[in-house]
Amino acid sequence: MPSINSNQACHIRWMIRRDLPFVLNIENASFEFPWTEDEFIRCLRQRDCIGMVAERNEDVAGFMIYELHKNRIHILSFAVHPDYRRQGIGRSMVDKLVSKLAYQRRNRIVLEVRETNLDAQLFFRQLGFRATSVLRSFYEDTPEDAFLMQYRAAAETATNEESRRAA
Repeated sequence: MPSINSNQACHIRWMIRRDLPFVLNIENASFEFPWTEDEFIRCLRQRDCIGMVAERNEDVAGFMIYELHKNRIHILSFAVHPDYRRQGIGRSMVDKLVSKLAYQRRNRIVLEVRETNLDAQLFFRQLGFRATSVLRSFYEDTPEDAFLMQYRAAAETATNEESRRAA
């Protein structure tokens, strides 16, 4: 993938079937224990599981898979292709999720981050996420622990968003 100017916008859209090879490429480049194609398909067939991709210049530069719950959004997988990191794509994807929060309904975003994934911990912390607990031996593939990280919608932000929608 070519090097891109970080000032260029990215477009976030629903994931479609033909995105899967690009998503798998990003997944494999990003994780020591990547999801398989079958795991992606099984997850995305769930009723409340949603996949989105971030495009830049028609290239799939990043993706996120998340579940909608009654009072939270749970990020299951989130990655940006190494060639596109530190260019605002991950931040744009998180912003997209934050825009889906409402103080009275879904008011937080949660995800698990491997204890050894310092880059992800720092990235999410920079965006306002906080580690709320340690999940001991969380992963099936290793005895590694995970941090449960959470972002909470601010009451005033959600209220302003709701009044803007009503206007």
